Amino acid sequence: MVMVQAFRALRPPPELAPRVASPPYDVVNTREAAALAEGNPDSFLHVSRPEIALPVGTDEHADEVYAQGPRSLQALCDRGVLVQDREPRLYLYAQTMGGRRQTGVVACVSVEEYANDTIKKHEKTRPDKEDDRTRHIDTLGAHDEPVFLAYRAEPALDRFLADAAGAAPVYDFVTADGVGHTLWVLTPEASAALSGLFARVPALYVADGHHRSAAAARVEALRRGTPGEHGVFLAVLFPHDQLQILPYNRLVRDRQGRSPEALLAALRERLDVVPAERPSPTEPRTMGLYLGGRWYRGRVREGSWDRGDPVASLDASLCQEQVLGPLFGITDPRKDKHVDFVGGIRGTDELERRARAEGWHLAVALYPTTMDQLLAVSDAGALMPPKSTWFEPKLRSGLFVHRF
Repeated sequence: MVMVQAFRALRPPPELAPRVASPPYDVVNTREAAALAEGNPDSFLHVSRPEIALPVGTDEHADEVYAQGPRSLQALCDRGVLVQDREPRLYLYAQTMGGRRQTGVVACVSVEEYANDTIKKHEKTRPDKEDDRTRHIDTLGAHDEPVFLAYRAEPALDRFLADAAGAAPVYDFVTADGVGHTLWVLTPEASAALSGLFARVPALYVADGHHRSAAAARVEALRRGTPGEHGVFLAVLFPHDQLQILPYNRLVRDRQGRSPEALLAALRERLDVVPAERPSPTEPRTMGLYLGGRWYRGRVREGSWDRGDPVASLDASLCQEQVLGPLFGITDPRKDKHVDFVGGIRGTDELERRARAEGWHLAVALYPTTMDQLLAVSDAGALMPPKSTWFEPKLRSGLFVHRF
């Protein structure tokens, strides 16, 4: 059973929320963050990407960057851009994109439950990214960006959230990307009742934010025995049946420099390949293949994978085992420079554009991982291949912060 804890959110007044809200730190680079925050001193990117306040060219992992984060956070507080609630609450956060809405609970969750796998994972973290987030969170003294968690949908929770979302929200705005963001602040009584309902939920699942959750656990270990709420970390919890996973597509460069005809022949040794009118696959175990200026459809042959293995049946796994490994010698896609990844929100037009403009020999459009597959892999205690999921919409940063 999971622990969901109310907290005193540090958050903007309603009239400033659209100016503060920003994309997560890991979906923009320094240059993009600086451009988005230009002329807007209220942007939360000044906290999540503190290097934008320093001279151009400053290494984002330099000591002065980590030191700048707390200064930027305190400046927002001093100017009243962020104000802390007086008593602990839970919050509801809804996102609307393309006619779809997902409504989650903003709360603090337990580091201990993360450690004992009550909060389940499906991704291997990179030490360098863990180190970066650990130092950022520890120096900041706050969980500034929430972890995106899922839980198996429960009718009682569905009813509670639907009733609570019938009240007037405190934030309701649309960002430049067309995504609507709505926030409700629950009363202490409603917060306690909602915490009680979550006590019946057997497990939570990390959907997005493996490095942030791992870093929160490391910060708790560093600060154990000292005052402060570092035994919990900030999260938004969504029912699994409201979430949308987009594909994470691949670009591949051939070490051998084979011609498109030779590559096509090699692909046909592993897959059933035919010309395709549309690039995106419409069913599992098929992939769009772009080479030689045109699209093909590749289908994985029956009996070439273990149907009983929740990882082996993922389309990202099939791409690795049927294409990237045997045909291109890519054994560790986390480190191999001959493969790159393109989030599905950018579309197959961007995949094709990059293949042509940057000289990639093959572009692969995958069928997306499903939430049921993610839950099955996590329940099995297994790990997905890197870049198996792209969740959209992304959680906006700056609408709620947990200071510890």
